[in-house]
Amino acid sequence: MSKNTTKTYAEINERIKKGKAVVVTAEEMIGIVESTGAAKAAEEVDVVTTGTFGPMCSSGAFFNFGHTKPRIKADKVWLNNVPAYSGLAAVDIYLGATEPVEGDPLNKVFPGEFSYGGGHVIQDLVAGKKINIHAKAYGTDCYPSKGFEREITLSEFPNAWLYNPRNAYQNYNCAVNLNNNRPIYTYMGVLKPNLGNANYCSAGQLSPLLNDPYYRTIGIGTRIFLGGAQGFVTWYGTQHSPSVKRGENGVVRAPAGTISVTGELKEMSPDWLVGASFQGYGCTLFVGVGIPIPILDEEMARFTGVKDEDIFTQIVDYSNDYPQFEPRSMGEVNYSQLKLGTIRINGQDVPAFPLSSYSKAKEIAETLKGWIQKGEFLLGEPQQLLPQP
Repeated sequence: MSKNTTKTYAEINERIKKGKAVVVTAEEMIGIVESTGAAKAAEEVDVVTTGTFGPMCSSGAFFNFGHTKPRIKADKVWLNNVPAYSGLAAVDIYLGATEPVEGDPLNKVFPGEFSYGGGHVIQDLVAGKKINIHAKAYGTDCYPSKGFEREITLSEFPNAWLYNPRNAYQNYNCAVNLNNNRPIYTYMGVLKPNLGNANYCSAGQLSPLLNDPYYRTIGIGTRIFLGGAQGFVTWYGTQHSPSVKRGENGVVRAPAGTISVTGELKEMSPDWLVGASFQGYGCTLFVGVGIPIPILDEEMARFTGVKDEDIFTQIVDYSNDYPQFEPRSMGEVNYSQLKLGTIRINGQDVPAFPLSSYSKAKEIAETLKGWIQKGEFLLGEPQQLLPQP
């Protein structure tokens, strides 16, 4: 092949079926691009696998709990006493990951513990545990029942789909607290006063959308690793904002693209869907997402060779600027610096802590690589790409 190598999805999938595809993780691709150059890497490599594992609040699951006898048109539904949304159809419901258990004191006693919520219910279900489902209704001629309650496992739901409106953020803020008086409690964790810590949340060089900065290969129909099973990108995610500032390498330097994803919940694992509680903020769900990036040409090889030191994010004050929607940045920092554990802000050494797990992201990328090498996972060619800048 020449330096102008181009490949199609069909060609790469045929190589996967024959067991001839060359698949590497995004971490491995860095060394290949550095040693051989992007053009040669494009000739040699067919697929680069990525991964991320972190809190993704805009997540949840659709359930159909099956028709009862007599039938019920559910008006209110609780799963393990966590309210689910029932304004869909008779026995269709949606459970949000951040919904707290009924009666939780929330932040009335500050900071609240938020010990159990929708994300925990989802984890319990994929772990095979029984949960309680309780429904109330006003009754109709065709759906006369006014109440229903039972213990149920995930396998007993006729349908259960993870459907997350916003996952896998393409970069995210590094959060700090400039307040001198007290810690603050945020979705970025507890931030100590007077720059006591800096929290960040990205797998950096392994993160899916950072390896395809212009979304050339990601869109509706892209097959992905989701929660330990195969899933799909269904649309761009909420708050998708591709037109932020970018570096010369095309990589965004602030929160940008997002994806909406779905998959069969019954096939997923509690290792990759983990309910969590953020003190003073609320409940959430840690989600494992991995995307295979086809190396269609030299540009995609170059994109997937991106390193932590070339990925920058903004340092943002969460005591005032973020809550007041002030578009200010205290400066930039790259992920190589963040992963060293200390960064310099306003002349002060500040400990840096990740909310996402790089080791778990690496495990996702390795798992996805293995699936493809075994021919168990083919690339899904997107029918429509994500909106681009």
